[in-house]
Order: sequence, then structure tokens, then C-alpha cells
Amino acid sequence: MIIAIFSLSLLGLVLGLGLGFADRIFKVETNPFIAEVEAMMPGSNCGQCGFPGCASAARAIVEGEATVTICPPGGKNLATALATRLGVSLDLSQVKDDGPKIAFVAEELCIGCCRCSKVCPTDALIGAAKQIHDVLRDACTGCSSCIEKCPTEALSMKPIPVTLQHWIWPKPIAA
Repeated sequence: MIIAIFSLSLLGLVLGLGLGFADRIFKVETNPFIAEVEAMMPGSNCGQCGFPGCASAARAIVEGEATVTICPPGGKNLATALATRLGVSLDLSQVKDDGPKIAFVAEELCIGCCRCSKVCPTDALIGAAKQIHDVLRDACTGCSSCIEKCPTEALSMKPIPVTLQHWIWPKPIAA
């Protein structure tokens, strides 16, 4: 028993040192600015921007291949924050921002086909085959990728309901 513990501990130590050494030798230099822009994005990896995920979109924005208004879930707030951080001019005339929304399932229309839950990037849709599905409000990022997959149009995007957990004090009107 002691020999097994000693050999596994020795193996863990050797492999850990090997991984640490490999990390220093094969280190990949990345742009910290791309990581900062990616941290500002919603992180839903929904693909509405035309890129496979938020990391690819952040790289494209920093390299100038995409505009700061590319992220629909981020809306005007993200576009403004990215424009000020990158120091670029911003045209918000093309950005449609209806505020934050989440998916809603009309239970009388849901047939339990599971097509919506297969495309949800955050697994916010729950339910089994041939059972009514529902949306986890805290997990839904509002990417709306599930809407076009629903054959019965049981899914729709609705504004986030105002509850004690989501209520925000309105900003005062400038006089």
C-alpha cells in the first residue's frame, strides 16, 4: 500500500514538473488586449456575429476586421464600451437594441422535439423528448439561436421581467 502511494506521488510530481517545463518552453504569446475585449463580451458564444465564438469575434474587432457593433446580444452598451476602449468612432444608427431579453416557451405549443435545447449554447433550455420544455432564466443569455429551430413557434423572446433580483434603479433625467 505504501509503495503504491509513493509511486503515484512520485509519478504526479514528475508529470507535474514535466508539464510546468513544457508550459515555459512552448508558451504561446497572446495579445492581452484581445483577452480584455473578450472579457467585455457576453460570453454566450452564440454565433450571431458570424464568428464561431466570442474569442474569434474579439480577435476580429481588435484586428479591425469587424466593427464594434457586431455583437447583437451585447447591444448598444457593449458597442459603446468597446468603442471607448478601442478609441474608434461609433455609429449606433444600425444597432437595434430592445434591451435584454430571454427566451420564453409557450407551453401549449411545445411538442418536446428537443431541437431548441440542442442549439442552446448555455444549456438554458431544459426538458426531455416529448415533454414540455422550459427556460432557466439565469442561464439564458438572449442569443435567440433557439427561436428559428422551433418548428411550432413555441419559443419567443420577451423582455426580462422586473423582479427584486433584476430591478435596477432608473437613472435620473438630466435637467
